[in-house]
Amino acid sequence: MRNTLKSALVASFALTTCSLNAAEETAKKRPNILFIITDDQFKHHMNWMPDGKKPNGDNRNLTPHTDALAEQATIFDHQFVTSPVCTPSRFACISGKYPSRTKANDFINRMNELGGQASVEWNTFSTRNKPTLPKLLRDSGYRTGMVGKNHVVEVLGLERPEWLAKSDDPKMLEILAKNHRKQDTALKEAGFEYAESIYYDNPDFIGVKSLASHNLDWICKGALDFFEQKDERPFFLWCAVTIPHGPGEAGRSWDANPLVTADGMLETQLNVMPARHTIPERIKAAGIKDNSRNNLLWLDDMVGAMIKKLKDTGQLENTIILYFNDHGQKAKGTIYNGGVHSEGFIARKDGFKVGARTDALVSNIDFAPTLLDLAGVDYSKVKFDGVSFLPVLEGKKKEVHDALFFELGFVRGIMKDGYKYIALRYPEKVANMPLAKRKRILKRFNDNQKRRGRPVYTEDPNAKFSHVQLIPGGGDAEHKSMTMYPAFYDSDQLYNLKDDPNEQKNLAKDPAHTAKLKELKDALKAHLKQMPGTFGDLTE
Repeated sequence: MRNTLKSALVASFALTTCSLNAAEETAKKRPNILFIITDDQFKHHMNWMPDGKKPNGDNRNLTPHTDALAEQATIFDHQFVTSPVCTPSRFACISGKYPSRTKANDFINRMNELGGQASVEWNTFSTRNKPTLPKLLRDSGYRTGMVGKNHVVEVLGLERPEWLAKSDDPKMLEILAKNHRKQDTALKEAGFEYAESIYYDNPDFIGVKSLASHNLDWICKGALDFFEQKDERPFFLWCAVTIPHGPGEAGRSWDANPLVTADGMLETQLNVMPARHTIPERIKAAGIKDNSRNNLLWLDDMVGAMIKKLKDTGQLENTIILYFNDHGQKAKGTIYNGGVHSEGFIARKDGFKVGARTDALVSNIDFAPTLLDLAGVDYSKVKFDGVSFLPVLEGKKKEVHDALFFELGFVRGIMKDGYKYIALRYPEKVANMPLAKRKRILKRFNDNQKRRGRPVYTEDPNAKFSHVQLIPGGGDAEHKSMTMYPAFYDSDQLYNLKDDPNEQKNLAKDPAHTAKLKELKDALKAHLKQMPGTFGDLTE
């Protein structure tokens, strides 16, 4: 009997020890990271933001899977991007640095063209041999992948196919295949071991009208295949969807030909998400009358499919999910808050100590160091512009920034202590551009607009430039924003964000704010001295 009791105690102790070891092993296991980037999503598209609620408190959108994630997340109420258009915003995320630090050919060429002034546009790509978030994670033992919209890693030598080519045109498909191989090589050099279902740019800009439609099912398939890989390493997946960015019409988005992809036509329809024909049925059943919300349900179906796959493969409990909209949409193409105030949240099992929401200042240059900290990766040899906000998530700090800086085209800005200073400086070559050149630029832009069925905003070559593009009257991205701000063309602008959150009253010439203007202007000057390129009198 004593031997039986002894055996039982030994077995119990062994079981307890085994359980403790398993618990310790789980605690030591580094987390998976799913980084979801949406494209041009408005605040009213998000039920977890105040704009996403109707006056009676009901949700505006049918997005149950994303809402469930947000409920267990920490939401960033004061999250900003350094530059409010696609490529520089993504560069900041992937590099942890200001976009003007890029070494991309297009950026360097534009800087030379402007006499040394740096112009942050859709030209700030990540280049070879530079540290990136996926590369640092890969080198520390992560398996890394990308699906969806690239538009952040430089791909040289891409060929442009015929815009009106048929979807089965052999010559066009050969060009797409070459572009795919070049893109695959570039993404792997940037640190992504796996790259599938890739759009180089938005569907309208891949170069073929017959293939210029969204296909979330295809992007989702790439993500699910990545999750199913038999690999013991933790994973990092950069999942950049192409919506809600246009084209938004049903026939080129949720109700498009499901066989259309950026690489050509699929042979068979994918079956990885709820059937598309059920989208309007479910929207109607939810009492939502706005058909523009159909794409949001389609996006939410993809989020749900990814969550289900992670759960089925036993990876969900150890996965951190960062959900990020690439920039603000209320004033895209400007560094007013409508452009730089973005939205996002970070979720994991059991959440973070800081709680459901934080009003700490967070920038997208902070994502890389924060995720690396969460992954336990030593990045001490890399000089980031961003700062890890993990201490905020852990409740150890209230803030990691006392000021944020912004850069885009011909504007630079700083936000500090509830004020924002914006400087607009057109270099001489822009301010004194000959009329003949203005005419050429406008004709080229308008011809391309007509070819793609897009609106022509002006025929006047003397129309003013925007803050970001050298197109008279502005381009698609920023045209609407150009008439929203009374002081849009003032060289120096100062706003009290508490009293004037929509930045309608420029205080730069108000004697009562002379000291604040000087303070912020001096702080911006000091910042610009550390950045590449010139910026008018602020870097003299």
